[in-house]
Amino acid sequence: MADPSTTSVVIPAYYEADAIGAVVGALQAADRWHEIIVVDDGSADATGANAAAAGAIVVRHPYNKGNGAAVKTGIRRATGEHVLIIDADGQHKPGDARRLVERLGDYDLVIGARSSSTQATIGRRLGNALLNWLASYLTGRAIPDLTSGFRAAKRVELAQFLHLLPNGFSTPTTTTLAFIKGGYSVDFVPIEAEQRLGKSKIKFARDGAKFFLILLKIVTIFSPLRIFVPISVLTFAAGFLYAAWTIATQSHVTNSSVLLITLSVVIFLVGLVSEQISALRFESRQ
Repeated sequence: MADPSTTSVVIPAYYEADAIGAVVGALQAADRWHEIIVVDDGSADATGANAAAAGAIVVRHPYNKGNGAAVKTGIRRATGEHVLIIDADGQHKPGDARRLVERLGDYDLVIGARSSSTQATIGRRLGNALLNWLASYLTGRAIPDLTSGFRAAKRVELAQFLHLLPNGFSTPTTTTLAFIKGGYSVDFVPIEAEQRLGKSKIKFARDGAKFFLILLKIVTIFSPLRIFVPISVLTFAAGFLYAAWTIATQSHVTNSSVLLITLSVVIFLVGLVSEQISALRFESRQ
């Protein structure tokens, strides 16, 4: 069981002057942490000053780089054995932080899984539900909350995936899939999120497609056949059925059928080679 005294708290913050002081203060009152690091991602308000006044270590970006970039900066700066990442908007309860950290003895990554009723809008709930379903299919593991930014992990293991993390808002998505596909133990702890202070920086219509592409990117890196085999099977089925129909109705096989069947074989072989490359990446890292 991990202890807060060995845990560095990383808080990415962008224009969170109204909430950051209270978040840092509540964390300090809840437990004795190894350190609390606030990464001010280029805010022009008093975010950094308020965090420092509350007792946090403040690391400032000279300009806005994105939530993911702030998380990476915090992880690189952290000196604790474990890392807890928490949002700066006040929606996560400090009392839940200990619950996540305590489970790191048995798990490598522990995620605070929000109930759907505590998520902001119906549109976001539906979008997150779709992402959760897709991620569950791609990984073969039930994922109740893919996009929760409230998570704890062993710092050394988390640092292995820093090169995969994007600078935008899909860092939780990437770390979750990377840990699962990397064979690490991942746990989801049910939590109730509070109403956030201020406006969300995520626009689902704008960022939803990015999340989808990140899903495909990570699973293609760690488990390519999950993508290539279904596409290959569908392409082969289309070519075979079209060939059967033209034979029955026109007594010959068209070029389109041959091309589809050939394409299905090529897609499968590309997926097979990608799977081998993925395996070699892990062997070389070990």
